[in-house]
Amino acid sequence: MSRLLIAAVAALPIVLTGCARSGDILEGGILTSYSACPPAAIPAPAGDVTLFNPANSTDASAIDVVATISNVRASCTQQGDRLVTNASFEVFGQRRDNRGARDVILPYFATVVQGGQNVVAKRTGHVLLRFADGQYRASTAATAQSSVSAAAATLPVNIQQQITRRRRAGDPNAALDPLSDPAVRAAVEQARYELLVGFELTADQLRYNATR
Repeated sequence: MSRLLIAAVAALPIVLTGCARSGDILEGGILTSYSACPPAAIPAPAGDVTLFNPANSTDASAIDVVATISNVRASCTQQGDRLVTNASFEVFGQRRDNRGARDVILPYFATVVQGGQNVVAKRTGHVLLRFADGQYRASTAATAQSSVSAAAATLPVNIQQQITRRRRAGDPNAALDPLSDPAVRAAVEQARYELLVGFELTADQLRYNATR
C-alpha cells in the first residue's frame, strides 16, 4: 500500500462492518458500553479499481474492467491473549468486451491500522475474476484476518468508566462528550484497531479514484 493510500485512509471515510456491536465508540457519538473488537472496513480510496486498455489512457472509452469490493462481513473472537477478526468479502467485476473467456487477477491488501493511521501489519493476496465467454460480469469471494493484542485493544478501566458512565437528568456534565477530553481521546485512539481491506492500487489507480 502506497504512502499516498495510507494518508487517504486517514482522511477519507471508511465503511465499517462486522464486529461493531451495541455500545461501541462511534464517530458520531457513544452508546452504552465499549468493545475492543477491531471492526473490518473498506478504505474509501481502495474499494474499487479500474483497468484501462490502452493502459496509459484514462478516457471513459478506454475503460476495460471495473471491480468493486463489497459485502464485507466479519466476526471477532478472543483466542488466548489475542483478538482475532475473520472477514469475508466479495469482489464484483464488469468488463467492456464480453467476447471470449477471460481471467482477471487483482491484488488486494488486508491491513491492521491503529488509531486510524498507524499501519501495524499488512498482508497481500490476489483474487481471480473469471469471465465466461459472452458474460460481462463476474464475481468471486475472498477472506482476510487480523490478530491484535487484547490488552493493547482494551481501554484502561478508568477511561472505560468515563465513556460508559450513565448520565442522569440534572447532571451538569451529562451533555459533555467524554471524547472532548484529550486524555480520553488519546487513549481511545491508542486502543482503536481496524482491519482494512482494499485493492492494492498503483499510484495512478489511486490518483484516478481520487480525482474522477
